[in-house]
Amino acid sequence: MRLRPPNAPAAPTGIVPAGDTTAAEVTVVPVVPATRRARWKATARAAAPRSAVAAAFGLMLAAAFPPYGVWPLSLVAVAGLALVLEGRTVRQGAWLGFAFAFPFFLWLLVWLRSVTWFAVVGLSAIEALYLVLMAGLMVVARRLPWWPLWASCLWVAQELVRDRLPFGGFPWGRLAFANTGSPFTPLAALGGAPLVSFAVALSGTTLAWAALAAHRAHRGRGTGPWALLPTVRGALPAAGALVLSAAVLLAGLLVPIHTNAVGHLKVAIVQGNVQQPGMHFLGRPMKILDNHVQATLKLAADIKAGKAEKPDIVLWPENSSDLDPFTYPQAYAKITEAVQAVGVPVLVGALVDGPDKEHVQNEGIVWDPVTGPGASYTKQHPVPFGEYVPFRKELTKVIPMLNEIPKDFYPGTHTGVMRIGPADVGDVICFEVAYDGIVRDTVNAGARAIVVQTNNATYGRTGQPDQQLAMSKLRAVEHGRAVVTAATSGISAVVEPDGTIEKRSKEFTQQVISADIPLRDEKTVADRVGAAPEWALAMVGLLSCAAAVAIGRLERTRMAKGQSQQ
Repeated sequence: MRLRPPNAPAAPTGIVPAGDTTAAEVTVVPVVPATRRARWKATARAAAPRSAVAAAFGLMLAAAFPPYGVWPLSLVAVAGLALVLEGRTVRQGAWLGFAFAFPFFLWLLVWLRSVTWFAVVGLSAIEALYLVLMAGLMVVARRLPWWPLWASCLWVAQELVRDRLPFGGFPWGRLAFANTGSPFTPLAALGGAPLVSFAVALSGTTLAWAALAAHRAHRGRGTGPWALLPTVRGALPAAGALVLSAAVLLAGLLVPIHTNAVGHLKVAIVQGNVQQPGMHFLGRPMKILDNHVQATLKLAADIKAGKAEKPDIVLWPENSSDLDPFTYPQAYAKITEAVQAVGVPVLVGALVDGPDKEHVQNEGIVWDPVTGPGASYTKQHPVPFGEYVPFRKELTKVIPMLNEIPKDFYPGTHTGVMRIGPADVGDVICFEVAYDGIVRDTVNAGARAIVVQTNNATYGRTGQPDQQLAMSKLRAVEHGRAVVTAATSGISAVVEPDGTIEKRSKEFTQQVISADIPLRDEKTVADRVGAAPEWALAMVGLLSCAAAVAIGRLERTRMAKGQSQQ
């Protein structure tokens, strides 16, 4: 309320205060409350600077991922989010989580524009909601001592849920996938991708802790000639936090990476190429199959002429046969011609009709030069809205574009471990390399090397193939296995068990990569412990929030009792 001078016009409704003061001397005029819209505008103006900073840190995190791959930015981004949450309420923290996450996912998933920009925006908004919840919980956890530890556990909890829900989850954007060539990477051999994400988050939040401690020390500095220096007492927490952050960063360098081989396998990766990038990469029927057949026939001719060494096996990518070879005799004949010419088993990727009229199966099929097609692996984790449509009947009425997926992919029920030539090799198809459990189960089932059959032609030259290749690098270290990626249009690559890329192809070229890969039987600690570290860290994060809430209630109850006794 404001005071009206004595000579001002009388207010329509006035309040005369009690006491000796008369109405002629002063009248209190009520201020009309601001409208809800005005309050929202005022709140938005107040939050805008901090929201812009959060968005900038989100973009930094996106730049930490391939194709840019500036992994130190992942630390800066995590630290930045922790800093902008300082002093915020849970509701404000949740909003800042969205301001951070939405630009991050928007840039990270920009490769989906090949499908539609609606997919980029929609999926980015959905994925950002997980970080909204995480940021709100981080505000709660900050009420406890050692809050960087609890906040880091919440990063793991967020990734755990996002990797699984809904429809099997979508793991893109995990902190571990931005650190496939950093000092954190060897930690994958101990606890998989979740432990790498935890270490990155802990190092980043501890860095923020150091910055906040240094800021408090600067504000509490003394006077006189030492006024520009923080007090020794205030500087110690900042220095300790900084040392702890560096220790977490360098901890991975102490983890031994075992690369000793118990055998070797000569492989030839055939990248046949596609007619064009984008949604309509298939071109005319048999075009992609012809490309892979011709490249294999050329390899066979080079072997016969002594220009190339004969491999033990040949690897074709996902969708290398664009027609079901068991339905179209011409496709069957073409594959057989190529396999017999090269004279060794070929792992063929094909879409096979069945098990009913409404489904197809995405398969890797071992094709022997003598006995023909044999063992096969069916992709276990079809991509929702890419390879099948959930609630098809209802959603196609609202989104007619979903009708471009005429049949749903039928999921497989077993791992991709198959005997191909002289070795047991584990097949993983495309996006499955992003899912911890699928790759881990394949290794534990006896895979001595991992093959990733993939078709990234839709997303060529968008950065998506680079992001997927980074996942192969992490899996190599995590499981101590060579990982061979066979792609229709690139990037095909050979990754050593220590995560180094030995060979890789260019995108949209026809190319054959020959390599001698190590075979290993030893399992890593990550293979043995499975998902236990991830669940443990996630539970610690959630329990810390519960503890913070409980402690807060106890303190409020104690204060209320103290006031009542006074």
